[in-house]
Amino acid sequence: DVNAIASESSSLQLIVEATRPLTASPEIRALLAALPNEVMLDIVVGAVLTVLSYSSLAIVLLTATLATTGMLPITVALGLVLGANLGSGVLAMIATSRASPQVRRLPLGNLIFKSLGALLAIPFLPQLLAQLQHFVGTVQQQVVTFHLAFNMCLALVFVGFTGVLGRRVERWLPEPAHGADSLKPRHLDPVALATPSLAISCAAREGLRQADVVETMLRGMLSVIRNNDLELAEKIRAMDDTVDELYTAIKLYLTQISREALSVRESRRWSDVVSFTINMEQIGDIIERVVQDVEDKKVRKNRSFSDAGMGEICHLHELLLTNLRLGMSVFLEGNVRDAKKLLEEKARFRDLEHEYAANHIGRLRDNTAQSIETSSLHLDLISDLKRINSHICSIAYPILESAGALRENRIRHSRLTTQQHDETVT
Repeated sequence: DVNAIASESSSLQLIVEATRPLTASPEIRALLAALPNEVMLDIVVGAVLTVLSYSSLAIVLLTATLATTGMLPITVALGLVLGANLGSGVLAMIATSRASPQVRRLPLGNLIFKSLGALLAIPFLPQLLAQLQHFVGTVQQQVVTFHLAFNMCLALVFVGFTGVLGRRVERWLPEPAHGADSLKPRHLDPVALATPSLAISCAAREGLRQADVVETMLRGMLSVIRNNDLELAEKIRAMDDTVDELYTAIKLYLTQISREALSVRESRRWSDVVSFTINMEQIGDIIERVVQDVEDKKVRKNRSFSDAGMGEICHLHELLLTNLRLGMSVFLEGNVRDAKKLLEEKARFRDLEHEYAANHIGRLRDNTAQSIETSSLHLDLISDLKRINSHICSIAYPILESAGALRENRIRHSRLTTQQHDETVT
């Protein structure tokens, strides 16, 4: 429409004004005049200029402007346009060079198609130029029309070959084998940083991977307590390093997102992800310390918990695993009902911790030898399990606060506690 045409004309005028000092330079004039009518060289120069300027469109518009002023022959201009398209494919490869193989597949396929398209276009440039000069009026429009036509033909010619090339690219860039590097960040795509909502989703996915490592540590912790497995204890301590590395990577990734560009909802989700990863990192630290204490105070001293005490620890551990899975679900889906249930589990766990601590004191009065030997470790352990549960349940607070249900939940819990106290007194 009229507005679009006016906008395009204004953009071209801005290019002309911005490049006037460049085109007026005697050195630049000499360089451009020295460009031979060698299409391969023109393509290379166009690609290099695109990479240096980080914009293929800017090079196309600049080429159109220079061709209009007569500084570039139209044949050289068409070669530069092919090079600009090729350079845009190179730029995508550079931008994703540090990303995962899955991310790098699309830019590679794009570069291959553009390279093939440029090679196929070279023999037909004289005929294409004749058609452009016949149907398109000005030199400037001829250059821009050639750029548009090249990309349209590229899509039409190669759309049927996307499946074939896709399978090839998957073989060239396979997914990494699950080994030593499998626990490094997978979802923190640097390209997604340009879209805040997508980047936050990437960070959330990585946060869930961090929670998966924490769950593995939590499961292994009980095996260390039960079976005195020193080898597993060492592996759990190594896993804590992984949790810390993932936390650092997620934190640094999130700090690269422009907070000014976030909506209220995105800003809240940004904070939720940070809070979740902090809680997972602290849980990992607690588990590492618990494993170290068990190793020092139980395994190396050849001590064991009483059957009753071990049963209580197993029960608390089972609740922790259930609550961790519920917490991950709350973080992922933001379900208010599940968030309220998670806070109810916090109160339940606290009551069990008090009950089991009292049971342990009772066993000490009965002079149970195993309870006496492991008394300090046992009380510290159930206290640490309660701290882990508190970090898990903290996941619910941002969700309830966002829904306006946190105040109501606290008031209701306070009233329930008062009612229970009054009934006890009565």
